[in-house]
Amino acid sequence: MTELVIRALTENDTALFTSLPDPGLVGRAAFGHTYAPVHEGGEYRPDWTWVALRDGKVVARAAWWGGSGDETPKALDWFDFAEGEDEAAVRLLRTAPLRTEYSLLAPPGWRDRPETRAAGEARIAAAEAAGLRHLVDRFRYEWTTACGLPERPGRLTFRAEPDDAVIRDVVRRTHQGTLDAHDRRNIAELGPDAAVDEFMGFLEWLPSPRAWWKLAYTPDGEPVGIQVPAHNPVGPCVGYIGVLPEQRGHGYAYDLLVECTHDLVAEGATWIAAATDQGNHPMAANFAKAGYPITQERVDLVPPQSD
Repeated sequence: MTELVIRALTENDTALFTSLPDPGLVGRAAFGHTYAPVHEGGEYRPDWTWVALRDGKVVARAAWWGGSGDETPKALDWFDFAEGEDEAAVRLLRTAPLRTEYSLLAPPGWRDRPETRAAGEARIAAAEAAGLRHLVDRFRYEWTTACGLPERPGRLTFRAEPDDAVIRDVVRRTHQGTLDAHDRRNIAELGPDAAVDEFMGFLEWLPSPRAWWKLAYTPDGEPVGIQVPAHNPVGPCVGYIGVLPEQRGHGYAYDLLVECTHDLVAEGATWIAAATDQGNHPMAANFAKAGYPITQERVDLVPPQSD
């Protein structure tokens, strides 16, 4: 078999990336996303886009994504390969000097259909062979105005908190006993304080106002938690819902989610993206109750900590 050539693209040959057919069963192509480089008005940098070529033909490809101001990529968005080229795909990920989380997008119930299951499991297996490990499966939701605005329960009051120290303390406390796999991983690998730093860095990275963040209180003034209406680079989203340990068991996460939805609609949102781990059954139930339908499943794989 002809030797592979593995390299990053340049501005002159980005058309190579789209030369590999994609049946659109899983991955970003399954949801109508297309690859376009930044110099053509797209989201992807050629130097963060890598291909494996055999006889000049693309047999595997990977494209990492980052925001316009990011010096390193945030995520591996595209990763796929031609039939029978699993090893080329593994070599591609091992060769490219970029290490981020990989999120495989898939339609709801993808494991129940042979074609989508085979396509998804092939990409997961190649990513794991390249050194990534499975972290968690997640649900993605998308509320639209057609879903109807859920009624506020009216049990809590909400107000903005300008003091970052207060916000940090609330976030640190909501991390205690969290069911979120990403937060649990950060706490285990970085420690509680650094995990809060990581999380606050994410909130500050989001292109939405700091003033939108709100703390929740009982009528007696007891703190309950935090809800963060936000925009990610694509559009409106539920940035964070967190309930303090001593306030759990009262269903307050639903109240926070509803308030977050109302706040985003008040800012003009006609659709809102959100996500939670599939194993976080209480939060998944809250999304269902608030009228958020599942639009995608996502499989998150992460690089080793040493990377």
